[in-house]
Amino acid sequence: MKIDLSGQAAIVTGAAGGIGRAVCLRLAEAGASVLAVDLDAAEATRTAELVTRAGGKARAARADVSRADDVASYVVAAHDAFGRIDILMNNAGRQGAVKPLVDCDDDEFDAVMDVNVRGVFLGMKHVLPAMLTAGRGAIVNTASLGAFIGVRNLGPYAASKHAVMGLTRSAALEVARAGIRINAVCPGPVDTALLRDIERGQARDGDGDELHKRRVASIPQGRYATPEDVAGVMVFLASDLAAHIVGQGVHVNGGTYG
Repeated sequence: MKIDLSGQAAIVTGAAGGIGRAVCLRLAEAGASVLAVDLDAAEATRTAELVTRAGGKARAARADVSRADDVASYVVAAHDAFGRIDILMNNAGRQGAVKPLVDCDDDEFDAVMDVNVRGVFLGMKHVLPAMLTAGRGAIVNTASLGAFIGVRNLGPYAASKHAVMGLTRSAALEVARAGIRINAVCPGPVDTALLRDIERGQARDGDGDELHKRRVASIPQGRYATPEDVAGVMVFLASDLAAHIVGQGVHVNGGTYG
């Protein structure tokens, strides 16, 4: 069954990144209008242009998701552009430095929490009133496999993604009877240049390529996810096909965990 989001409007944060850009394109393919939000205004605009070239309707907005005034502004921008908000893809994220916990800077810990936790909190806080008024809506927060397991040399990141799941589950219970569904997508490794940087930082012998090969070999499906793999699940969770899925963290990891 084809997902049909015709007439709906979506906000996607972190729209300049691999998953964010992929989900913007998937939403537009399903018929939704998209506001592409990112701290990198040029790349947010680039994402909106790609959606438009593919036949979709999109606008771009610059925002720091950790700032309440910026979040309020992107909500207003979505209303001004489309007259409604049906979907929020709370996707913006920060990895942080790849290093042991004892070597982590306090400021870097705060920066990871600001984007990954405060950004998700503020996104839901400012979008939910519009959804409550409409009596419907769907929010998909981007968590991680790191929301369920420890991640060596990425302690703040793993802690932040555990927190995203806590926010997801709690908020979902609060609004479930108001016609709003909140869930999270929890990717395992996604094949991006950023992940290769992480692997180089985690490899004890400095050989990130060898670590990459071992990890790929350990995945039952024999490969890492692509951004499109994750985007497909996110769009499904935002659609009526997922009408009875509430407060869940849906794994996308090729059978590695869950």
